[in-house]
Amino acid sequence: MDWLIQRLETTGSTNDDAKAAAESGAPAGTVIWALRQESGRGRRGRAWSSPEGNLYCSVLLRPETRNYGHFSFVAALAIGDVVCDLLPKAQAELKWPNDVLVNGKKISGLLLEAGQGYLVIGMGLNVAHFPENPLYPATSLAAENAVSPPLETILNALLENLGHWAETLQKSGFEPVREAWLARARKGEMRVRLPDGEIEGRFSDLDSDGNLHLLLPGGTTRKFAAGDVFF
Repeated sequence: MDWLIQRLETTGSTNDDAKAAAESGAPAGTVIWALRQESGRGRRGRAWSSPEGNLYCSVLLRPETRNYGHFSFVAALAIGDVVCDLLPKAQAELKWPNDVLVNGKKISGLLLEAGQGYLVIGMGLNVAHFPENPLYPATSLAAENAVSPPLETILNALLENLGHWAETLQKSGFEPVREAWLARARKGEMRVRLPDGEIEGRFSDLDSDGNLHLLLPGGTTRKFAAGDVFF
């Protein structure tokens, strides 16, 4: 895929910019990259700390599939590839549904937003800084002693990986993406936090729709399409 990168010094939200570009007819492959965001956000409307020094970008795609949730795993794999290249000795794992962990700490965030005929994938990678996150411990490439190249180099690597996994999904379906994600996934005992409480169990599987399967203490399995996972 050909990427059309628009570099901004500061913006409110790269996702908002990418959605506006999509509504104006921008082609697939449009990338909004900002050095700093004033109104960055994550899943469930949570604020995303966006100081200069980290990577913030949003990618516009116009996929043929309507199962946009598969792209959450595509993007997580792409970020995971970058992290593994820059931190080859660290324990990098993928946490359902879309986080990348380094030594058990969150180093990136994803936000997928869809409109009529388009999908925007917002991606943030902690390069120089990480937030004090009361919800989940965080880290950065710098904190993990990575020797990081310039942000533009990291962005280009991320986009190359994203293109690879998106092409894999398009040509071969979700199964190879699923298998690659499972090979790197953080498994074991976990808690899934829902609006009405928490469910404890053991990671069992990721199905073809991207749902988490949790083996409960009583031996039954419960499926989750959304939720926050804690270990």
